[in-house]
Amino acid sequence: MSRLWYKEPAACWEEALPLGNGRMGAMIFGVPTEEHIQLNEDSVWYGGYVDRNNPDALAHLPRIRELIKSGRIPEAEQLRIYALSGTPQSMRPYQSLGDLYLRFQGMEGDTTSYERSLSLENAINLTQYTIGNNEYSRETFLSTPDDVMVIRLTCAGEHKLSFSALMTRERFYDSVLCVAEDTILLEGNLGQGGLSFGMILKAIPEGGRVKVIGEHLIVEDADAVTLLFSSGTTFRFTELRQQLGAILTRAAGRGYDELKQRHVKDYQNLYHRVEFNLEGMEQQEGLTTKERLTNAKNGKSDPNLSKLYFDFGRYLLISCSRAGTLPANLQGIWNQDMKPAWDSKYTININTEMNYWPAEVCNLSECHEPLFDLIKRMLPNGRETARRMYGCRGFVAHHNTDIWGDTAIQDHWVPGSYWVMGAAWLCTHLWTHYEYTLDINFLKDVFPVMREAATFFLDYLIEDEGYLKTCPSVSPENFYLLPNGVSGAVTAGATMDNQILRDLFDQCSKAAELLEIKDEINAQIKAAKDRLVPTQIGTKGNILEWANDYEEQEPGHRHISHLYGLHPSSQITIDGTPELAEAAKVTLECRLACGGGHTGWSRAWIINLYARLWDGDAAYRNLELLFTQSTLPNLFDNHPPFQIDGNFGATAAIAEMLVQSTSDRILLLPALPKAWRTGSIRGLCVRGGAEIDLRWQQGLLTYCLIRAKKKLSTQLCYQNRKVELQLEAGENIKVFE
Repeated sequence: MSRLWYKEPAACWEEALPLGNGRMGAMIFGVPTEEHIQLNEDSVWYGGYVDRNNPDALAHLPRIRELIKSGRIPEAEQLRIYALSGTPQSMRPYQSLGDLYLRFQGMEGDTTSYERSLSLENAINLTQYTIGNNEYSRETFLSTPDDVMVIRLTCAGEHKLSFSALMTRERFYDSVLCVAEDTILLEGNLGQGGLSFGMILKAIPEGGRVKVIGEHLIVEDADAVTLLFSSGTTFRFTELRQQLGAILTRAAGRGYDELKQRHVKDYQNLYHRVEFNLEGMEQQEGLTTKERLTNAKNGKSDPNLSKLYFDFGRYLLISCSRAGTLPANLQGIWNQDMKPAWDSKYTININTEMNYWPAEVCNLSECHEPLFDLIKRMLPNGRETARRMYGCRGFVAHHNTDIWGDTAIQDHWVPGSYWVMGAAWLCTHLWTHYEYTLDINFLKDVFPVMREAATFFLDYLIEDEGYLKTCPSVSPENFYLLPNGVSGAVTAGATMDNQILRDLFDQCSKAAELLEIKDEINAQIKAAKDRLVPTQIGTKGNILEWANDYEEQEPGHRHISHLYGLHPSSQITIDGTPELAEAAKVTLECRLACGGGHTGWSRAWIINLYARLWDGDAAYRNLELLFTQSTLPNLFDNHPPFQIDGNFGATAAIAEMLVQSTSDRILLLPALPKAWRTGSIRGLCVRGGAEIDLRWQQGLLTYCLIRAKKKLSTQLCYQNRKVELQLEAGENIKVFE
């Protein structure tokens, strides 16, 4: 059974265990006598939408470009800060919803037989312990179908359950109300122009009594208790008190057993689509998660941490990104702070995209939908930003966005804030979803969005040295060194820009062909793609990061933006562009030799890159480094601080090590490491609308089953063997047995 488990309560937030139903999140500490549950709701963002587009941008854009082309980089960067930065400079921050404390009475004595766990099989947190002759149990889950957190408290023994429940939120709330003798409500607001929020708690005791005194919900002498919790904001609810109360009333009417059954069925419908197994899993089942991480840090091999991490990543995506919710932000929906690092927003120069790398391949296509909703929410704001800042058609976004789909520039960060590729990269996810599902109705719906992102660049690109280039441009979030020693970030036509645009333009052209749309914009997009600067190899045999062969100020930088073409794109491949693939390998080795991979998400990207280079052992070495250097006690990824992108990036990388696909081929076990000598994977998805099952022994493929959900035409590749496949929808085939 795949689970996280420990023999002691969480001593800090990074040891607590996460629950989520897409919309709400909870961190369970598992303290016997005073339980602490830290709470989140995905729409708890401070403040409302503010038009931050700099009114002086368009007037100064020609001068900025002139300074860049003439090599006066410091002047160009200073003018960018003045004329392009958002006014005010910052978007809205995501915030913690608050905390729930359960303080128990009558639990005197030593605690023995303590265990807390998170089952990845059924998404249930269990805390068990013994005090005296009494065995206590707390079972907690966050239900998507019933939109509630359910806490079931029981005691086997002579003792009765007596405790008080307190909801709080530091000082940032307005009132706590008794709405019934068994129900209490906390309300507040999120600042001028912002949303109102509420959280509500109901106690259903079996035996005993329940009452409200002040802001405490009190249970006395109960045999067992079920607590029901829900929360929300006016982002979704027009009548918070009534609607949250109605959620609890409906849930209470179902009873605990039915609530649990509905929760498990809903969750397992997604989780059980994929199953990853490695030989020897049972050898670690007697070790706690803490012990396994400690052993890994001490150099003891534990290949099955890969399975646990993979399952945990799928669990997290199911738990924080469901249809109708907001997409996963920098911390998913698990944030303990009122002013979190980087505001826990959507950082769209890789981190948000990385959150969704596992969605399609890991058979969680529905979990991708909240990102598509956010892109559509950004569209009208991005049009305004494009028109007013740059005088362009279409829509644009920079390196951050928020709940409101803000597209103006965030911060004054010279190498990061002024990047214009955010909407373009996000829109490649629309095409990726189509490639995996072949849902033509979806493509019809999102094609106008993709094309508006592309249209912006038809107007934004400048002619320079015979090419079309983005200008201003940066390579997130890196600096180069000029020959005179001056550092700079702004440029024209950074490599990543060209690679993203090559994808976006190509995807728009393919979509237009599928949808039988022929017009002048299509012709312009095709022509522009052919005039982008090609990916270039420098004098050191590496991929150039900028249009010129500059020295890097920080050669071990966490971003590896110029390898976008290797992953997540497929512009660079071992068998299609071997010279570029070799240059990508040199680039990667240089990054690592200079200290790269020092953040969790960067290490996760490196694992994906080595998978695409078909180097399974290098990928696995970096996966082990992720476990030992960038993984917190509860398996959360550590930037530091906690960011969830490393969890999702590494989950995707494990899948990439086993199966890779493009529109015309499927690679089997392309980066299988020696550490995974014998194992199996079931239910991974590939482009073309199919699922795949694999088994291997002693490093060699022994079984492959392809299930076509749509008509499939592709080439199946394993080592030096290739098979042409033509399958009808619903047809299955076994190959390479």
